[in-house]
Amino acid sequence: MSTLTYVYADSTAVVGPLATYAEPHCYDLCATHGERLTAPIGWEIVRITPDPDALKPTSDDLEALANAVREAARPRYEPGAPPPVEVPEGSVELARKGHLRILASVDTMAKQAREERDRHPAGADFLDEDLFSDE
Repeated sequence: MSTLTYVYADSTAVVGPLATYAEPHCYDLCATHGERLTAPIGWEIVRITPDPDALKPTSDDLEALANAVREAARPRYEPGAPPPVEVPEGSVELARKGHLRILASVDTMAKQAREERDRHPAGADFLDEDLFSDE
C-alpha cells in the first residue's frame, strides 16, 4: 500500500508510504498499482520507500493503545450506584427513555418560544370571522 501525491507546480508525482490524513491531490494505491504507476510525459516520479522496521508499532504505540482501552473500559460512575442525572447548566431535559435523555439549550427553547409567540400573537382570533357573520 502507498499514497500517490501530485505536486502540480513541480510536475512531480510522489509515491510513498500511506498518508496519515486526507489531503487534496492524494490517492491511496494498492501495492500493484503503486509499483506500476507511470506519470504523464514531462513529469517526474519520486518513489519513497520507508524502512520496514520504522513502520512497526513501537512500545510507546502499544502502551498508548493499552491506556486508551483501559480508559474506555473504566466505568463512568461507581458500579451499583444510580447513574448521574444532573442536567448541564443552560440545558433542560425534554424527554427520557431508559438511560437516554433529550436535552435542549435554554437559549434555543427561548428562541422557539419567541418565534411561536410572533406567529400567534396573544389575543389573535384564529377563526375566520366571515364564517360566523349573518351576511
